[in-house]
Amino acid sequence: MKHHEALFIDGDWRPAAGGETIEVVNPADERVIATVPAGSAADVDAAVRAARAALPTWAATPPAARADLLAALRDQLADRAEEIARTVTAELGAPLAFSRTVHAGLPITVCGTYAELARTHAFEETLGTSTVLHEPIGVVGAITPWNYPLHQIVAKVAPALAAGCTVVLKPAEDTPLVAQLFVECVAAAGIPAGVVNLVTGRGPVAGHALAAHDGVDLVSFTGSTAVGRTIGALAGGAVKRVALELGGKSANVILPGADLGRAVAVGVANVMANSGQTCSAWTRMLVHRDQYDEAVELAATAAAKYVPGERIGPLVSARQRDQVVGYLERGVAEGARPVIGGPRTPEGPGFHVHPTVFADVTPEMTIAQEEIFGPVLSILRYEDEDDAVRIANGTVYGLAGAVWAADDATAVAFARRLDTGQVDINGGRFNPLAPFGGYKKSGTGRELGPHGLAEYLQTKSLQF
Repeated sequence: MKHHEALFIDGDWRPAAGGETIEVVNPADERVIATVPAGSAADVDAAVRAARAALPTWAATPPAARADLLAALRDQLADRAEEIARTVTAELGAPLAFSRTVHAGLPITVCGTYAELARTHAFEETLGTSTVLHEPIGVVGAITPWNYPLHQIVAKVAPALAAGCTVVLKPAEDTPLVAQLFVECVAAAGIPAGVVNLVTGRGPVAGHALAAHDGVDLVSFTGSTAVGRTIGALAGGAVKRVALELGGKSANVILPGADLGRAVAVGVANVMANSGQTCSAWTRMLVHRDQYDEAVELAATAAAKYVPGERIGPLVSARQRDQVVGYLERGVAEGARPVIGGPRTPEGPGFHVHPTVFADVTPEMTIAQEEIFGPVLSILRYEDEDDAVRIANGTVYGLAGAVWAADDATAVAFARRLDTGQVDINGGRFNPLAPFGGYKKSGTGRELGPHGLAEYLQTKSLQF
């Protein structure tokens, strides 16, 4: 077990103000693998002061120079990709192959996109007789989740640095170890002291202190909608910018004429990835009544391949496992039929649940309305396209989704009717340059690509 005793503030590792620590547990075997400091409001204050002091120089650094440093950061992350993958597997429980391709590979790619955007973005524009400057918003408080720990760090820190902002990072307490690796890469890349600071700690203490701090100009938070409300209230009360990437209950709509086998197989894989701990997962599969029984059989066969401890990892914690089991029990109690899986948990160590596919789900059921954040798929019938739109839009969320049809034009026409921030068309691939974010209670603001960069910029108009 490793004991980490310091926070990264102003370019140095410093002891936390208090002696409290957080235990990091390997969810596959339930062993404590490390401890990290539980930072306090005093530690947050020290980190914010360091970020404020570094801001003028970093904001004045030419974008091309910022781009070079982001490219160096990308290279540092790439050099340590295997260490990153093994660290995420140890603290999150993801299978190593998935950690290598997604938890390590994706943030390296995203960091590279922001190196290029820092180099090419027009930080000045002319509108009529005015020159409009795009300037950094200032000090950013980045509060990141445990489910994609490094990706979410990079998705906030990289655009902030590209914009000329400085950052105080508060990672999730379940997965702080990869955040420490990240700031080691920041230092090795030559990014100046104070530009990126790390305070590990608990959300109600360090997270709330960061969101409410007068020295923070923008709070970017990814997590549950319930916590997002609190963060938004704290930051809004201080009249500062807020970006919230929150929950989802995304619909995977399979229209008649689509390749049913492919649509179901890809849909199941989407839900099972990362043990279902993905805010944008397509956890509701909507199938026309004439193809419903066939789709249920196909989904059960596909889900059976996800054996706990082999192809699919555990949930991040005992608390998360118990929450998912509670939803599984609720689904059965409300009349849904588990065609595979169910509330019974696998024997042996680890916070595992059985991948579950529910049939006979109706739109008002809890499992069709609330974010479960586990490997749980609900399959719903629809009568016609209008009914499918009604069901798909019939939740408080609007983060992502998918549409399958006989051709792209039909799928696009349907996708235009969905109240959601992102729709995959006939299995469209993830694009790290496309904006990611939601409608309704899935949040405010966008991440990734040029839209993600814009979140960290404010405009100043010079009138001539």
